[in-house]
Amino acid sequence: MDLLSPDEMARADRLTIEAGTTGFQLMERAGRAVADAVAFRHPLGTRVLVLCGPGNNGGDGFVAARVLADRGYILRVALHGDRERLKGDAAMAAQRWTGPVETASAATIERLLQGVGTVVVALFGAGLSRPLEGDAAAIVDAVNARGLPVVAVDLPSGIDGATGRIMGTAVRAGTTVTFFRKKPGHLLMPGRVHCGNVVVADIGIEPWVLDEIRPTVFVNRPGLWGAALRAPSVEDHKYTRGHAVVVSGSMIHTGAARLAAHAALRVGAGLVTLASPPDALMVNAHHLTAVMLARMDGAEGLAEILADRRKNAVVIGPACGVGPETRAKVEAILDGGGRAAVLDADALTSFKDDPEALFARIRVHGGPVVLTPHEGEFARLFPDLALQPPAGQPFRSKVERARAAVARSGATVILKGPDTVIAGPDGRAAINDNAPPDLGTAGSGDVLAGLVGGLLARGLPGFEAAAAAVWLHGECGRLAGPGLIAEDLADRLPAALRSLYAAPPPPEDRSRPTAPHVRISAPIDLAEIEDEDDYGGSD
Repeated sequence: MDLLSPDEMARADRLTIEAGTTGFQLMERAGRAVADAVAFRHPLGTRVLVLCGPGNNGGDGFVAARVLADRGYILRVALHGDRERLKGDAAMAAQRWTGPVETASAATIERLLQGVGTVVVALFGAGLSRPLEGDAAAIVDAVNARGLPVVAVDLPSGIDGATGRIMGTAVRAGTTVTFFRKKPGHLLMPGRVHCGNVVVADIGIEPWVLDEIRPTVFVNRPGLWGAALRAPSVEDHKYTRGHAVVVSGSMIHTGAARLAAHAALRVGAGLVTLASPPDALMVNAHHLTAVMLARMDGAEGLAEILADRRKNAVVIGPACGVGPETRAKVEAILDGGGRAAVLDADALTSFKDDPEALFARIRVHGGPVVLTPHEGEFARLFPDLALQPPAGQPFRSKVERARAAVARSGATVILKGPDTVIAGPDGRAAINDNAPPDLGTAGSGDVLAGLVGGLLARGLPGFEAAAAAVWLHGECGRLAGPGLIAEDLADRLPAALRSLYAAPPPPEDRSRPTAPHVRISAPIDLAEIEDEDDYGGSD
């Protein structure tokens, strides 16, 4: 689950070297992993062009070229840079390549690509610090224009490993081979679509290094929150599983709240009540069965409903309207003292003119609060943290922006999109990658809000409830498949929950070896190759 920034990955390398493994051994294993990925996809005799850069990424490319040539592939190797200026492990790897080394430049790249069956791009890795330009940019653009199968080493050259940002231009790879752990740039857009399928290769770095590094960014997986999502026991009943309240909109805007309420009940809340304005009571009553219905006369009426302390979680925002009335209802929820709250959609936008008034209430609320904005709603509350920040504001990754929003608001934040980020007040952040593009449909976000509310009602902490809801949302989308509509999602929850309850994730062994640990080789386990083609998300 751990994601390592380029700096953290460099530290993992150093710790491994200090424990007795040489840097060249790591490079050998990395290059062999790249060669394995090429061999898995292309038959013997394929013409392979390996484009090497001037650093360790290029060294991995030289190793891969040597291994592939030994296996019977037809190799062509080109270096972007001066061979005499290669240093350390990269220089050693280049020395062990006995074939010719051509020059990779804007002037030569078209000739190099002629007759090639696949390209290994080992120009620049996760540590790229400045945009590609000149010859480097021309090489990348030429590779992309040919449309050949591309295997990228560590990250597609031109992608920032920490942020997923394109640095000038970037390779579009069909396969990316990275080492030990993924980087945020493999999951964050637009890096994610440039990576293709991501292979995480074991090169002999032991898990104990993570206890030294203490990463705080993770892939959103059940191992991150599964312990909090326990299966109901024989001692449980509806009152022990929590009571969620979902606030409905007016008569012609009731569907979104019902989607949320249905999801909250399906995900395991013992009871769910829909708080309905008087004019919408008959409409809601016509559609509800297991979800209960309560009359709500404005903010005061909502406060009366919430006077029952057994109602321990509230969802407000789906189609409830933007304006003073919704704002007053949010204030009634947050002033009610300590119950969990999910603020979605209109509940967020109602505070766009005075977001600090919302944040001040959240900070003293005393219970978990989860905000669920998409990028547009996020920009209304946090304009300086928007995807496109105002002039003069620095670029920040999606993880950095979500964390800054948490620090400012005091809430757990789900910043939605194809690379949804969940950030919590304790500093943890998770990037979600299991959501299919089919989730980009009307009402999908309302279902997600209900999932968060239902899990909060069950007693999950804010971050765990948010991360679990996002993962379950994606899993339900996967199970529903192409053509799904929002009404399909909650009904896939029984299957998704059954798989979680039946197979709790095993803990990872991070015990430190008592003596330096060296492996002879570390081939890729092809069963562990991850499919990253689905990159859509909720609205």
